[in-house]
Amino acid sequence: MEYLPVIMAGLTAIILFIFGLENFSTEIEQVSGEKFRRFLARATRIPIIGVLIGALVTAVIQSSSATSVIAVGLVNAGVLSFKSSVGIIFGANIGTTITAQLVAFKLTAFAPVFIILGFALSFVRSRVAIFGKSIFYFGFVFFTLNLISSSLGPLQNDPTFTQYLINPQNPLLAILVGCLFTAAVQSSSVTTGLAIVFTQQGLLSLENAVPIIIGANIGTTATALLAMVHMDFAARKTALSHFFFNVGGVLLFLPVLLLFGDRLNEFSTNPAIALANIHLVFNVVTSLIFILLITPFTRLIDMLLGEDEMDFERLAIPAFDEQVAFKKVKSELRQNLVDLLSFLQESYNLVTLSIESNYRGIFDASAKRMEYVNFLEKEYVSYFSTAVISITHERESRDLLKLHTQFDYLFSIYDSIDDIFNTKKALNMYYVELESDILLMVRTLSGHTLALFEDIRKSLEEKSKGNVKKRAEELQDFLDEINRELLPLLAQPDRRDAGTLSNFVTYSRRLKDKLVSFAAL
Repeated sequence: MEYLPVIMAGLTAIILFIFGLENFSTEIEQVSGEKFRRFLARATRIPIIGVLIGALVTAVIQSSSATSVIAVGLVNAGVLSFKSSVGIIFGANIGTTITAQLVAFKLTAFAPVFIILGFALSFVRSRVAIFGKSIFYFGFVFFTLNLISSSLGPLQNDPTFTQYLINPQNPLLAILVGCLFTAAVQSSSVTTGLAIVFTQQGLLSLENAVPIIIGANIGTTATALLAMVHMDFAARKTALSHFFFNVGGVLLFLPVLLLFGDRLNEFSTNPAIALANIHLVFNVVTSLIFILLITPFTRLIDMLLGEDEMDFERLAIPAFDEQVAFKKVKSELRQNLVDLLSFLQESYNLVTLSIESNYRGIFDASAKRMEYVNFLEKEYVSYFSTAVISITHERESRDLLKLHTQFDYLFSIYDSIDDIFNTKKALNMYYVELESDILLMVRTLSGHTLALFEDIRKSLEEKSKGNVKKRAEELQDFLDEINRELLPLLAQPDRRDAGTLSNFVTYSRRLKDKLVSFAAL
């Protein structure tokens, strides 16, 4: 028979399949938007919940690579800790099994229904229209799998080709093929879907298909490994843990495959269904084993890569519940105020320390904290938008409004810290080095500001004004003194660092004013 037309038709169908899968994933992420990331971010302190959410998200977007890259990105942004992200990574592999199950049970026959429905919804003048493309591409993915199946049908009549794929092959070589192909197409769902279609067609034996889909798990880590290149230490650990987890799963099952792989063809059930079930069992069992060993696993990653001393404890993310008594809501928000103020205090300390020390690790750590506070601000805006509408009692509304104002001031304080951080970025960009007299002024000024932070934090905890007024006056006196010392330095053309100090003083004055206003509330 002529191979070229069949191969060209098959390749075209495979390309359309990959195209549909990528667009489906993109559409789902766009529809979910920021809420999708918040959904992932909330999972996190209980590993088994992280597994379930990782599985659910991957089942929806049909890409464990996308889920792992999102998890790595959230760790890089400071939203997730390394350990919290590991559960999501474990669950992502389970989510990919949905494709195999749908294909194996031939539910792809309903693909035209989804294509027509999605196309029709796109023209509806309603909010549901945003789901039109997602539904269309969902159907398109499975329609192309049917297309692959029909385009490769003629190969069933070629005894040479079928004998090669059906006869037992080296399982290690098959694992490598699955790994490399998945890394190339950046989706294990593609590899698994094709393996099941080939098995349904009788073009691939179960004995050869199983190691291919197992190898796909290793190949799918390539995307996260590429994404980690320009990310911070914790994000790199997340990406590498994804790789070690998938390699570990293959190593766990490899002895079973080598000992009993030649008996796989003895399965009496439909080979495609058997392959889908083996894929499911492999991923579920691997995830359960690793979730039970999550503490030693994360310790092993820490031991191999080192612990990141610049990482930080994440703050509580507010979630409004109408069923919770307002007294408890108020108490939790007040505690969150103290925690956020402490976090901002430590962030300011790191930012000024990065200016003084010029140490790259401290600068990166402060950048991560800045991005995290930006994430928190969006969470609190969303929280108060919901709470203000839901709470109607006059006294409770007044208390909530006061808390809202206090949080607004804290995020305004963050803006001033961010201005100082941007000053440090400008120093790095223009290679400006601070001389010893400027460094001493920066260190002393930051010391006074940190003392004001500390007094305000204590007064907030003890519900008293304490020494805030006196500390603010001392800081103001020092700011005035620096301004007097700064004038002669600004007149010297060779003192580029003096201009930097001028910005630092301006932003510090604004920060002081905001801190005093916050303390007065």
